[in-house]
Amino acid sequence: MRARSTRLAGIALAAGLGITSLAACGSNNADASSGSGSTGGAASGGKKIALLLPESKTTRYETFDRPLFEAAVKASCADCTVIYSNADQDAGKQQQQAEAALTQGANVLVLDPVDGKAAASVVASAKGSGVPVVAYDRFIEGADYYVSFDNATVGKIQAQTLVDLVKKGGKTSGDLVMINGSPTDPNAADFKSGAHSVLDGSGFKIAAEYDTPDWSPDKAQSWMEGQISAVKGNLVGVYAANDGTAGGAIAALKGGGVNPLPPVTGQDSELAAIQRILAGDQAMTIYKPIKPEAEAAAKAALALANKQTPQKTSDFKGIAATILDPIAVTKDKIKDTVVKDGIYKTADICSGSFAAACSSAGIS
Repeated sequence: MRARSTRLAGIALAAGLGITSLAACGSNNADASSGSGSTGGAASGGKKIALLLPESKTTRYETFDRPLFEAAVKASCADCTVIYSNADQDAGKQQQQAEAALTQGANVLVLDPVDGKAAASVVASAKGSGVPVVAYDRFIEGADYYVSFDNATVGKIQAQTLVDLVKKGGKTSGDLVMINGSPTDPNAADFKSGAHSVLDGSGFKIAAEYDTPDWSPDKAQSWMEGQISAVKGNLVGVYAANDGTAGGAIAALKGGGVNPLPPVTGQDSELAAIQRILAGDQAMTIYKPIKPEAEAAAKAALALANKQTPQKTSDFKGIAATILDPIAVTKDKIKDTVVKDGIYKTADICSGSFAAACSSAGIS
């Protein structure tokens, strides 16, 4: 895999900088603003930056993306204001939140779209008002800047890790099941494409495949339950596009009496997934260091708000971009990734029944 040297060792400090902004964390309204200086963003002429996130079922958005982005803005611009909204997986609601942010005088939109295609209308509306758009984590056609990870590589890493683990277990043939992400998420298409580029030539058969609406763990679980009778006898692995769908798949497998569990992939390094990996229920997850992603988005947003050209690492589909590298996390990599970078406290990972597994993995 392509390792990344950037680490999140300062995450606790960065999150601490955003404590004042977290006071409104429970709000999903565009009126929830934060990050103002002593004289207030509007009064002192500070820029207004709208951060529009897609949903809260995936824990990363409220736990990491929002506070880290707000901290990065505050560190560079004390009198800037962040107008925050979460769309709760509703594209229409996100459109309304974007319009509300523009009405409030946002100088730039940082948009992680619920629906990448539908978000094109948000971009058009913003540009009609002379407001640039940063596509955050998910690509949007026509945006002014794009910040994300190499999403096709994410799928390739997940799939290659799955194939390697299945072969390590002594299997050279058998059935795989693919549980992909939301069909409205452009990243999900990249994960899926990357995974297929590995799995299609792996020698294993893709016996069933599902695109999970809204990335819903419950829908992933329900679908997996419906497949067990057909694939149980020859199932050797499950490609799950993220940790939520992985959790749903694992619950279905356990409920269906599949024992031992086949390797199951994931993504996002959620706490529950890390614990499942330690327990042996989930094979791997993808770690995407969110701090550099949030900081790159904040830097680009501030530059665009001030009518400057943001720095880029590459171009993506003709749009200036910062593209970061994902990292595969198996049990032996937990200590050197999410623990080392301070994403989770060992006390949280190793609580209760996970204490012995942590000790075995050298985590204490």
